[in-house]
Amino acid sequence: MKKSIGILGGMGPMATADLFQKITALTAASCDREHIRIYIDSNPAIPDRTAAILEGGEDPLPAMTDALRHLEACGADCLIMPCNTAHYFLPRLQPLTEIPFLSMTETAARRCRELHPGRTVGILATAGTLAAGIYQKALAAEGVPCLVPEPEEREALMQVIYGGVKAGADPEQYRKPLETVLAALSRRGADYFLPACTELPLAFQSLGLACPAVDPTLELARAAVLYCGYPVKE
Repeated sequence: MKKSIGILGGMGPMATADLFQKITALTAASCDREHIRIYIDSNPAIPDRTAAILEGGEDPLPAMTDALRHLEACGADCLIMPCNTAHYFLPRLQPLTEIPFLSMTETAARRCRELHPGRTVGILATAGTLAAGIYQKALAAEGVPCLVPEPEEREALMQVIYGGVKAGADPEQYRKPLETVLAALSRRGADYFLPACTELPLAFQSLGLACPAVDPTLELARAAVLYCGYPVKE
């Protein structure tokens, strides 16, 4: 029996739309009726996850739980979140429902091991994701060596994410800081990159960056399609 997907979104809206688009594009369907039923709760008012982790900001869990209840009511068979930093709260969120969450971090880390065995990945993420060690732990579990940005590089990435993509800025305004971080990580030994904030694959696309990378949003989309019993377009 085919299953449905619930997207706990809004963190941010463009990243949510990107995940939906990637699920649709990855599904090997020849007509509308062969696509997956998807429920989306995109609530951009969910409190900022990085602020909650680093600064004692408002806990996003109540708002995330509200979205979870909406997706339960719709009848979703699995749940996914297009926000890497939000996965910090997944250990508190998953026990609140019997519907399984598919982990973006675990899926991306596993894909890194499969596609680039023994090679070092440079993690590109929010300050909250990096400080919490979300991807460092996931990659270590898969035996994937990794590098993280230095403090000034983390600040540059935050500007790309918040002042750039989330703000709807002209991509050329954040080209230099992003390319500077990529070059610095490459010099330190990164063989490829993990754009581990869901705004960063959008930045890569907007800027036409061709550097080797594993896109966590794409890998989560692939995992969701397969979980629901649909064929993936290769």
